[in-house]
Amino acid sequence: MAPPKGGRDEESLVSGGEDWPTSKKPRSDARFPLSRWEMAVAFTVFLTLIFGIISIVVTMPKAEYDKILRLPRNLSDLRALKENIAVYAKDYPTKFILGYCSIYILMQTFMIPGTIFMSLLAGALFGVGKGLVLVVFTATSGASSCYFISKLIGKPLASWLWSEKLRYFQAEIAKRREKLLNYMLFLRITPSLPNLFINLASPIVDIPFHIFFFATLVGLIPASFITVRAGLALGELKSVRDLYDFKTLVVLFLIGSVAIFPSLLKRKRMYE
Repeated sequence: MAPPKGGRDEESLVSGGEDWPTSKKPRSDARFPLSRWEMAVAFTVFLTLIFGIISIVVTMPKAEYDKILRLPRNLSDLRALKENIAVYAKDYPTKFILGYCSIYILMQTFMIPGTIFMSLLAGALFGVGKGLVLVVFTATSGASSCYFISKLIGKPLASWLWSEKLRYFQAEIAKRREKLLNYMLFLRITPSLPNLFINLASPIVDIPFHIFFFATLVGLIPASFITVRAGLALGELKSVRDLYDFKTLVVLFLIGSVAIFPSLLKRKRMYE
């Protein structure tokens, strides 16, 4: 018996539906995931990163390369780096800040561990006020850069590393679409999920960039303040784990609860 004519495939071909591979109306976002303004932000971050690294290299005394151009892996390395770099930071403040921002953004973008030591270094060199602004700016820029890269090529990596966690995160986001900013602020303020996972998974589960950016910018302030402030007493710090003891974690969860409270209140009213 011959198959009936005018089936779904023929209708799709005539109407130019999305199911048909040669549709005359392809979705524009299928060709390139980033919008123009996202591309502009990504390009700006990239230029800042490159310019900053170049500026710190060309102005640094060659004899100091081996002492300064190294990423600290523990507190001993960090203390030695702070001693070696303090004079350079004082003599070339603008170039040093550009270089610092570039290295921090590079580490955040490509998921290189050790940004917590960079935050401690900011507090040790610049104090709480200036150091906090520097850390929040660079952490937000690096997270945004990681977001853009993940939007382009991150789905296979995130699915391979955290397949179960990614499905759970997607389900939680779907339930909280109306109060998504509050939920993202809660995640950023509290250590409920690693920041690396949030950076990679956010574009995959369709979290808009403006919500991701604002939640990152504001949500990182409490934890960054704790880390930068600890940098003032770098010589007395025995372990990175001391930064986030039980008392500190409780405070962070209390602050995060303020952000998510409107979502909880709305859910309670819905059940009532």
